[in-house]
Amino acid sequence: MAAGKSERLLNLLIMLLVQRHYVAKDRIREILYPDSTTEAFEKMFERDKDELRSLGVPIEVGQMDAFFDDEPGYRIRPDEFALPDVSLTADEAAVVGLATKVWQHARLAEATTEAVRKLTALGVDVDLSALDIVEPRLSADEPSFDVFWEATQERTPVVFDYVRSGDSEVRTRHLQPWGVARYSGRWYVVGFDIDRQAERIFRLSRVHGRARKEGGPSSYEIPAGTDVSEVARRLAPEPSTTRAELLVRKGAGHTLRRGADLVEEGVPGPDTDSTWDRLVPERGSVGLADEVLGYGADVYVEQPPALRERVAQRLRDALEVEQGVEA
Repeated sequence: MAAGKSERLLNLLIMLLVQRHYVAKDRIREILYPDSTTEAFEKMFERDKDELRSLGVPIEVGQMDAFFDDEPGYRIRPDEFALPDVSLTADEAAVVGLATKVWQHARLAEATTEAVRKLTALGVDVDLSALDIVEPRLSADEPSFDVFWEATQERTPVVFDYVRSGDSEVRTRHLQPWGVARYSGRWYVVGFDIDRQAERIFRLSRVHGRARKEGGPSSYEIPAGTDVSEVARRLAPEPSTTRAELLVRKGAGHTLRRGADLVEEGVPGPDTDSTWDRLVPERGSVGLADEVLGYGADVYVEQPPALRERVAQRLRDALEVEQGVEA
């Protein structure tokens, strides 16, 4: 999927998410599809809506005026997007949907800012607080994520080198990717393994080097009714969980708060400049470390010591890399 298409999907999501009322189709075309013909706009708009909905984004259709039966408008209710009506583990709920991952990509961060800027410049009444549910978080970004994501949208086969768990041998794999899913704090690509002629999942962190497309677009069809998240849950190793105690700065850690079993407000924290809450989530240990890292100084790990040390070591490693780059 080209960057232009990724940006268009993100802009459509943001436009429907931050506005307080239904948005007319003509308004959407004027802002996001200004150079398209009527026929091209209809096709792209329908396709973009379908792609967002397939990723769990609840695009709502309603009347612009309650008293007149005019052309319907579109919107995304933040409360519906934040808590989609699907069965997810607490880990997965933190990353559901397109925006959570796309926001983290440096190449699209500017597009996000630009989308909001354009809407504001055009006098659109925006609610920026709606973006809290897709707040940026640091993550162990996978270099091959873009390749698998784009190949899924284009239905282009992918070839990549892969190292299985507990094995040191690098093997070349050929895959028709169906989608990318997050499960228990890890990113997986789900698809049809051409070599084994069966559905398989591959953990992106075990991809050796960068994946590459092999073949042309529309080379295969994704089986009708395929639920990528369900396949990942079914085929991925059973996740381990850990019970943690986290100090979270007031107003931060929205996804952590939604997944917490207990929230104790107004507790002593690492500094006296802010109000702190204690959260007790039970989450996948790997995913929880990634999420805590993403909130930086807004989250402090009290328990368990192993999680605190894992987070601290990751920060030390990142600092060493940064210092090495500067040197």
